[in-house]
Amino acid sequence: MKLSVEISKYPLHQDYIPFIKGFIDRLNAHPNLEVITNTMSTQVFGDYDEVMQAVTSEIKRSHQEFGKAIFVCKFIGGDLSPNKEA
Repeated sequence: MKLSVEISKYPLHQDYIPFIKGFIDRLNAHPNLEVITNTMSTQVFGDYDEVMQAVTSEIKRSHQEFGKAIFVCKFIGGDLSPNKEA
C-alpha cells in the first residue's frame, strides 16, 4: 500500500530556518521515499510503512533536538505524487 503525506513544520524558535532545513534533509536521506518541497510544505510519497516510519522518526528527532515545534500533516492513502505517470 502506498501513502502520501503533506507536512508543514513550524518551529517555535526565532531562528527557524535551520530546524526546517534539517528536517527536510533528513527526510531526503531515506532512499525509498520521494520527497518534494515547496514554499508551503514538504510532501512525502512511498510505501505506507516506510513513509510512516520515516515521518514519525524524524518528527521525534526534531522534538528531541530542537524542542517545541508544531507539525501539521495530511495523510492520504495512495500515491498522489505529481511525478507519477497518469
